[in-house]
Amino acid sequence: MTRPVLALTVGDPVGIGPEITLATLAEHAGDPAHHGIAVGDLAVLDRARTALGLDVELRAVSSWDTEPAGAGVVDVFDIGVLGTDVPAWGQVDARAGRAAVVAIEAATRAALDGAISGVVTGPINKEAIWAAGSEHLGHTEMLGALTGVTEQDTMFVVRNTHQPDHHLRIFFATRHLSLRKALDKITRETQLGSIRRAAQALEIFGVPAPRLAVAAINPHGGENGAFGDEEIVHLAPAVTDAQALGLDVAGPIPADSVFHHGLTGRYDGVLSQYHDQGHIAAKTFDFDGTISVTVGLPILRTSVDHGTAFDIAGQGLADAGTMRSAYLAAVEYAPFVDGIRAAYRPADA
Repeated sequence: MTRPVLALTVGDPVGIGPEITLATLAEHAGDPAHHGIAVGDLAVLDRARTALGLDVELRAVSSWDTEPAGAGVVDVFDIGVLGTDVPAWGQVDARAGRAAVVAIEAATRAALDGAISGVVTGPINKEAIWAAGSEHLGHTEMLGALTGVTEQDTMFVVRNTHQPDHHLRIFFATRHLSLRKALDKITRETQLGSIRRAAQALEIFGVPAPRLAVAAINPHGGENGAFGDEEIVHLAPAVTDAQALGLDVAGPIPADSVFHHGLTGRYDGVLSQYHDQGHIAAKTFDFDGTISVTVGLPILRTSVDHGTAFDIAGQGLADAGTMRSAYLAAVEYAPFVDGIRAAYRPADA
């Protein structure tokens, strides 16, 4: 594989995104194995450089195949939205929202065209992008519209420091729904679809013969219906259906133990039933190291899994750990880009 080129969108330019993006790229500038390019307004990265007190040079580039200049130089694909009129730190601003959207659009086009290996996204502010006219709920929905995909899934990658060769992947049967609505969405049919997509994603992202566990919903897995019957009515039948298709899937397994089993190597992936079930497990174990991968898109996309942190933006206090992890995960997954494109390319593309 040739050296992967990765686009790092800075997210909302008045949040911590520019700082963690610049810190990550400054750390890896000059690495001959990969080339990261920041996507945003040059003035935004310049202001972040001042906030961080970093002694690096910023170089505006207009082509994705530009050779990196080496250590101490960070390349910036200048989107030219804000110019030098950058909004104040830490405030919802429609102009900042527009800049965030344009950066995502530019990076996505490059990935679709094959000009880059993947996209690493910084945190956006939903109010800001809505003020700028976006109708999307967030990053994932926006990327779906840009790539022509209607069904995407989230895969968390949790790195186990005790077993460096084993990563736990967490998938989500439901995402941004209230708990009550999420439970209403879980049926035998939707659960089987989630299991199949999770198993497929594990293989596409380099896990041969993946072992998947399905998390239960109710305490103790429902205790045979005493604490709820979702396991009996929906989850267990879906697992049986998946096994009949030849998938190596187990469950439903009580959620208070299944993530531990995954981290210790019994399973390669766990299907979480609702947003916080999987998020709490991942972030408690490794808040800064857990990264998000969007599967179902015909492009490679990794992301931080935190917000814009307006309260500390511009103060040089933001921890770049998650952005660093998201970038290195994209480097790790870059060899699978051809398989990602082939598996998830829309039929009419």
